[in-house]
Amino acid sequence: PTDRSTEIGQLISSYLVKEKNLEDHTIHLLFSANRWEHVPMMKEKLHQGITVVVDRYAFSGVAFTSAKENFCLDWCKQPDVGLPKPDLILFLQLSPEEAAERGNFGHERYETSSFQERVLQSFYCLMEDKTLNWKTVDASKSIEDLHREIKSIAEETMQEVQNKPLGELWK
Repeated sequence: PTDRSTEIGQLISSYLVKEKNLEDHTIHLLFSANRWEHVPMMKEKLHQGITVVVDRYAFSGVAFTSAKENFCLDWCKQPDVGLPKPDLILFLQLSPEEAAERGNFGHERYETSSFQERVLQSFYCLMEDKTLNWKTVDASKSIEDLHREIKSIAEETMQEVQNKPLGELWK
């Protein structure tokens, strides 16, 4: 997730709430820099045997920027090459129509239906990478059913990877 408490995070936050305008390459690199700020802490936790759960991570940044005009997926991935590789990526699938019905949609930059559709197509392209463990979950289910399914997938993955070394993303 974007840590809005750091200086970079504060800059990103002011951009997202439309208080500040930043050039598209600049904001993409700032999102990546914000992820890199957390790598030492993430690695420390992982080496201690602590499971780290991240909301969004690099894939979201790549999908959002590559949905803009004049950006390709490969350029968008480059700043995140070498980040800790996740053992599991959960994609909570919800139609743009259902997403728009949920609270607060449209208040931040990028929350328009046409843009979200392009973002979704970018995510589908990212999911074609068979070196990553993508699992798609139907997010229209009840919170209880969704929780049960995610918990089950997460526990199963934790068992499978407990003695596996930490990998690097897109390397």
